[in-house]
Amino acid sequence: MPPYRLQVLLDIRTKAEDEAKEAFAQAVKAAEKEKKQLATMNQRLEQMKVERKAKIQAFLEEMTQKGGGISGFQQMGRFEQRLKDEEAQFMLEIERQKEVVVQAEKLVEQRRVEMAEAAKEKKAIEKNKEAWTKQVRAERMKKEELNQEEIGAVLHLARTRAEKKS
Repeated sequence: MPPYRLQVLLDIRTKAEDEAKEAFAQAVKAAEKEKKQLATMNQRLEQMKVERKAKIQAFLEEMTQKGGGISGFQQMGRFEQRLKDEEAQFMLEIERQKEVVVQAEKLVEQRRVEMAEAAKEKKAIEKNKEAWTKQVRAERMKKEELNQEEIGAVLHLARTRAEKKS
């Protein structure tokens, strides 16, 4: 069988498909990592809120035991506000992380499209190769049939001549 004339292109398409699959897998892995980090950050925020309530409660109990007055309550208010500010700052970091997750998911979708396109291009070349292979086989079979008919005709002619001589 003669070599397939588009084999180099098929090899290129196969390599492109493999690279697209790898890029997709890496994008999925990165997106999962970012989602996991977001979940961890959300858990940390909840933990900060619980800690804030516990710290305020402990501060309040300490104040009531010491008999702190208005200034004690003002200190507690400033302390609570500082803790809330830390939480608000952390919430901003969570919002930034949400954007990172959205971007990672967009990249995953883009890689999925690229992978599908690469697979489609490879499939087209493979179908062309299958059609070419069928055509080559059909031509070969036709040549073999013609050769067989020619051999048969030559043998028949040879027998006919041999019969006439005898």
